[in-house]
Amino acid sequence: MDDDLYKVLGVAKDSPQADLKKAYRKLVKTLHPDLHPGDKAREAEFQKISAAYDILGDPERRARYDAGEIDASGQERPERQYYRHYAGADPQNRYSQAGGHGDFEDLSDVFADLFGGRARSGQGGGQGGGYAARGADLRYHLDVEFMDAARGARRAVPMPGGSTIELSIPAGVRDGQVLRLRGKGQPGIGGGPAGDAYVEIGLRPHPLVTRDGNDIEIDLPIRFYEAVLGARIEVPTIDGPVSMSVPRGASSGQRLRLKGRGIRSAKGAAGDQYVRLKIVLPEKISEGMEEAARRWRDLAPDDPRAKLWRMAT
Repeated sequence: MDDDLYKVLGVAKDSPQADLKKAYRKLVKTLHPDLHPGDKAREAEFQKISAAYDILGDPERRARYDAGEIDASGQERPERQYYRHYAGADPQNRYSQAGGHGDFEDLSDVFADLFGGRARSGQGGGQGGGYAARGADLRYHLDVEFMDAARGARRAVPMPGGSTIELSIPAGVRDGQVLRLRGKGQPGIGGGPAGDAYVEIGLRPHPLVTRDGNDIEIDLPIRFYEAVLGARIEVPTIDGPVSMSVPRGASSGQRLRLKGRGIRSAKGAAGDQYVRLKIVLPEKISEGMEEAARRWRDLAPDDPRAKLWRMAT
């Protein structure tokens, strides 16, 4: 459809809502398919003005269209994410609705004028004879656990009115990604198809794991002697523990790579897992450890901070 919805309705961008409604009512009385049976061109024009008013007639959706957040078809622009927009004022906001519905209810008098009150019942026109319109889309926000997003999961999600829908969370879903549920929006008008539901995913942070694209990273505590002597240890991953070698003489902050152990999304290769070593001493230092440390001091006089001093001079 035309990228400029205001041109479709023949109004200026700064027109008040009342003028938009007036322009739409006028076009409906001119282009409605029941007034032009078999005229495909006028039917296509009617569909365009109906779709345009579905967005511009709702002040909230109009504001999002003006801001470039949705396109002329009402779809999210792929280069933008709107976590904060959907999150709302509730800091918990586990699952909340955003977005709105065009005021078709307020336009019932238009179709009553045209068809003597039969627009919604379909009387007198047979199959498709009355006014039919697609239901409005609904928009929601859903927070999911980090591991559910990484592995994929299915969740029964409560909907307004007490019903629930089964939502499939794909493995590798990203923070801010929008999932589309066809036919789960508002019911259609006059026998028209239902709208869609759009669910924006928010990822709850994990206390131990950070994510960068499809790569993940964890801090892994190791013992002092494992760092000195080297060791083979188990490392937690998304798919369960795996065995990894700690090289002899490892240092805190050293990063080791586990190839292909990161996020597996539906498209592309799996990411990697990076393990950042962190040498941890026991809470209580024994006399033997103190003696070993003194011998170490005498045998390894190199200062690891020497390079820093050279940089400062």
